[in-house]
Amino acid sequence: MPEGRRLFSRLTVEENLLLARSAGRRGPWTVEAVMQAFPNLKARRRALAGSLSGGEQQATAIGRALMTNPEALLLDEVSLGLSPLAVERVYAELEILTRSGVAIVLVEQDLKRAMAISQRTICMLEGAIALEGASGALTREHVTQAYFGLGRSAPAEARAR
Repeated sequence: MPEGRRLFSRLTVEENLLLARSAGRRGPWTVEAVMQAFPNLKARRRALAGSLSGGEQQATAIGRALMTNPEALLLDEVSLGLSPLAVERVYAELEILTRSGVAIVLVEQDLKRAMAISQRTICMLEGAIALEGASGALTREHVTQAYFGLGRSAPAEARAR
């Protein structure tokens, strides 16, 4: 899912979802499955995408990506430009998705939130992996040091490069 959502603003939420479904593989993600994963969209399913709040647009964009029934979902900066309440909702929904078995690769500026819902954290520096490990074994300090190339030691469960 690209940063910036890129919804069809003159189509409804449901139409945006169905459009993506036409290009996807068969699988468990249907309009109803997306509505279950993102309950805030149920009441807005017939609303034009251009009239949605930022959080609703983000949920619609993620739902649209899911409608293709991907093996892995790539998300870039899901919290960018959202209000704190919208970020809370999107991350609550992402947490549900992580439990549903969808593999998610998340690139995110909000390190604390990303690490809270992830199993593994990978920090890249200049295109190379600088640190990787179980999210629960790493701290913000470990990731920050790796990101800025400060080279301090990380826990044994993590692999610093």
